Amino acid sequence: MDSTKSKCVLLTGGAGYVGSHTIIPLIESGYEVVVLDNLSNACKGNEGENPVPISQVEKLVGKPVTFYNVDLLDYDSLSKVFDKHNFCCVIHFAGLKAVGESCIIPLTYYRVNVSGSINLFQVMKEHNVKKLVFSSSSTVYGEPQFLPITESHPVGQNLLNGYAKSKYYIEGIIQDLCNSDKEWFVIILRYFNPVGAHPSGTLGEDPTGIPNNLMPYVAQVAVGNRPCINVFGNDYNTVDGTGVRDYLHIMDLAEGHVSALHKLQNANENGAIAINLGTGNGYSVLQVIDMFSQVSGQKVKYEIVDRRSGDCASSYCDASFAKSYLGWEAKRTLKEMCEDTWRWQSSYPQGFSTKK
Repeated sequence: MDSTKSKCVLLTGGAGYVGSHTIIPLIESGYEVVVLDNLSNACKGNEGENPVPISQVEKLVGKPVTFYNVDLLDYDSLSKVFDKHNFCCVIHFAGLKAVGESCIIPLTYYRVNVSGSINLFQVMKEHNVKKLVFSSSSTVYGEPQFLPITESHPVGQNLLNGYAKSKYYIEGIIQDLCNSDKEWFVIILRYFNPVGAHPSGTLGEDPTGIPNNLMPYVAQVAVGNRPCINVFGNDYNTVDGTGVRDYLHIMDLAEGHVSALHKLQNANENGAIAINLGTGNGYSVLQVIDMFSQVSGQKVKYEIVDRRSGDCASSYCDASFAKSYLGWEAKRTLKEMCEDTWRWQSSYPQGFSTKK
C-alpha cells in the first residue's frame, strides 16, 4: 500500500453526532479525514461554508476538513468522491436513527439505511477499498436473553422497530460480502448508548425536534428548554424500578473507532467481526437524572408515566472482547458524561443555532 493511501479515511454521515466527534481523535492520530453527509440530521452552515459541526471540529483540531454534501443514494456523486481520493478505509455512520420514527416510515428507513449502504459497498468494491468500520447498534440483540450481552448473544430475534432491523440487515449484507470476497475486512461496532460531548463544550449532540434519547432530553430540561421529562415505568425489576442502560461517553466511542481503524490497518485478517462498545455497566434512568441534577446544579423535573412498548428492563454489555481484540476500553464515568453534556448544553442552550 502506498503512503498516500495509508492514512486517508472517508466518514459517511461524518457531520452527525458520533461522526463529528470521531474526526477529532482520527486527526490527532495522524489520519486525513474526508466527510460525506447529506445534512439530513446535521446543522447546515452559512452559504458556501461547511456544516456547523465540521467548522467546530476544524477550530478544535486547527486543520481544515474536506467535506462533500452527498447522499449515499446518489450513486454517481458518491463514485466521484471516490475518484478524487485514495481511501484506505471507510467508517460508515450515515443513516436514519430514530427508533420511533422507523416504526412510522419503515420504507424510508430501509431505503436510506439499507439501499444507501449497498450503494456505498458497491462503490467501495469498484474502487478496491475493502476495509470498513460499520456503525451498528446494540438494538440488533433485541430483548436481552442474558446479561451482560456478549457478542455471541443471538441477533435478529424479536426486533421491534425498523431501525434495529435495518442495522441487522446491513450486518447480514456485510457478512455475505465478506464471504464472497476474502479481500474484505470489516469491523462491526455495536454501540450501546452514546452520550456526552467534547470536553471543550463547543461540540455536542444537537437533536432536531424532540430528543429521542434520555441524556439530551434531561439536558434540555436542566437548561430550561423543556418543563420536565417523562420516565417510562418505575416497576421494572431494577435497582429503582426504572430502565437500566449502558451509557458510553461519546469521546470513548470516538476513540473506539480509531482503535478499530488501527486494527484494520495493521492486522493481516479478513472477514467480518462484531464488537460491543460500551462500559459494561448499567445506570438507571433515575440515576442519570440524579447525577445530572448534581453536576448542573439544576433540579431536573420528571414525571413517572406508563411503560413504553418495546422497552426492556435492562441492557448492558460485556465489553471485554473490545479490550482484548482492539486494546480499547471506556475510561470516562457517568459523572463526566453528565458534566460534558452540561458544559455543551449550557454554552449552547439552543444547540448549534445558539447565537454567539
